[in-house]
Amino acid sequence: MRSTFGSASVRLYYLDDGDPVAQTLFYGPLDEALALAAAQPEAVQAGLWIATDNDVAAYLDLID
Repeated sequence: MRSTFGSASVRLYYLDDGDPVAQTLFYGPLDEALALAAAQPEAVQAGLWIATDNDVAAYLDLID
């Protein structure tokens, strides 16, 4: 992701393989989105995505 500073505005959302509609969990700073994502169960983390104004990345890819 190009916008990687902690206060970058992001959208954290969950995308289930069986449902084409994304469920937004959070809008706000990247550091808060990462904390919220880390608190989710592993099964949910696998479907989490983070979008900035110029990029989208899977949560698990960001923490690796």
